Amino acid sequence: MKRLGVNIDHIATLRNARGEFHPDPYFAAKFVKKQGADSITIHLRDDRRHINDLDAKNICSIKNLLVNLEISIKDEIVKNALKIRPNYICIVPENRKEITTEGGLNLRKNKNQIKKIIKKFKEKNIRTSLFINPSQKDVLISKEFNVDCIEIHTGKFANLVKSQKKIKNELDRIGKACKLADNLGLEVHAGHGLDYRSTKILSKIKEIKEFNIGHFIIGESIFLGIKTVIRKFKKIIKS
Repeated sequence: MKRLGVNIDHIATLRNARGEFHPDPYFAAKFVKKQGADSITIHLRDDRRHINDLDAKNICSIKNLLVNLEISIKDEIVKNALKIRPNYICIVPENRKEITTEGGLNLRKNKNQIKKIIKKFKEKNIRTSLFINPSQKDVLISKEFNVDCIEIHTGKFANLVKSQKKIKNELDRIGKACKLADNLGLEVHAGHGLDYRSTKILSKIKEIKEFNIGHFIIGESIFLGIKTVIRKFKKIIKS
């Protein structure tokens, strides 16, 4: 059964625009679960541009809610995550000047540091994933790290779909990476830039077990309501 994780970072972005308390990401986390999300994703960035430490702590304290906390490899963020103890951790690259995550982790450059971080979370029995490019080489390196899952960065593919350009090469890359990961015993997730069309295409890849989608869901909910949008995505990934 494929799962849907809903990223609620941009509910915090909207709250922060006024520097007040509404809309509340804590309430949003409970609400999206009630509407059918299998889990929620939040990204605790170094600059706290949307989700902050109190948000993360409060959301991870909600009973019967599965939380996927995205973090960088910075020591302070890792220490905070270990204190918060979410259900899941996804280690992602982070550049303070980027508008959104621009690609997968550089696994070669940060190999030793990432290995140490994964070991810490495994000791706490926290499911840990790596956000990687759709590369077979990166899948092989991920396996060396004793990680539980990989999440494929789908940004390039999603942009090709939106601009109605040829998708075959990128879709093949994703498919091959997913198949290799599954053969190696790594659970496969996918996320970044996905909308209805791109998710529908990728849902045909049987190895993908979880989709994590945020910006499009929050934006589309302005027009249709979050309940309707979540149900549409649930229908797409199960078809």
